[in-house]
Amino acid sequence: MGKTVLITGANRGIGYETARQLAAKGFQVFVGARKPDAAEKAVAAIRKEGGTVEALTLDVADTSSVNAAAAELAKRTDHLDVLINNAGIYPDEGVNILNVSREQLVTTFQTNTFGPIIVVQAFLPLLRKSKEARIINFSSGLGQLDGMSSGIPSYSLSKLAINGVTIMLAEALRGDAIAVNSMCPGWVRTDMGGASAPRSVEQGADTAVWLGSEAHQELTGKFFRGRKVIPW
Repeated sequence: MGKTVLITGANRGIGYETARQLAAKGFQVFVGARKPDAAEKAVAAIRKEGGTVEALTLDVADTSSVNAAAAELAKRTDHLDVLINNAGIYPDEGVNILNVSREQLVTTFQTNTFGPIIVVQAFLPLLRKSKEARIINFSSGLGQLDGMSSGIPSYSLSKLAINGVTIMLAEALRGDAIAVNSMCPGWVRTDMGGASAPRSVEQGADTAVWLGSEAHQELTGKFFRGRKVIPW
């Protein structure tokens, strides 16, 4: 059996493409998605290309859903080699830092920041059973200290925070030899990025695929774009 990987929000966009590419590399892929039918549709498409892939119902904004998914995955595999926290929302249309509501900030952080923390906590027992476990957090250039936008308030702040989470997790898991990194896919042509984005979904997934399959295990606590370290 090849290595195992769980990707949250993998039913579409960059998450789906990451799942497709890792399946092609021989990974056993678990497609995490909030809606079972969406996950199964993605699984069916990847299987047509010969990949080993299964669906896993998982809503990162709901702790009970995360815990149930972790229990379910433990029935299907005895370890997890790679966890990719890809699921995210981008809800800042028409608002800025001067008028964004508390409710919108909380909603965005629940998915983009708090979700990955709870997911790591829930799946850590399986990750610890891997010889070379890796955690990859999807971030954004909008989360860089010199790249934040007042016009994209909740998303930018949530990605700034997930970078902080990456630093903390890398420190906390160094003794377990679990590599933890953030990555920016760039502006990608997806439902979130829009049709005018300059990067293809294949290009957007490339760094996540590399971090999950080829990067040196010693690389941890870093922020990547285009397979290169970038400033926080």
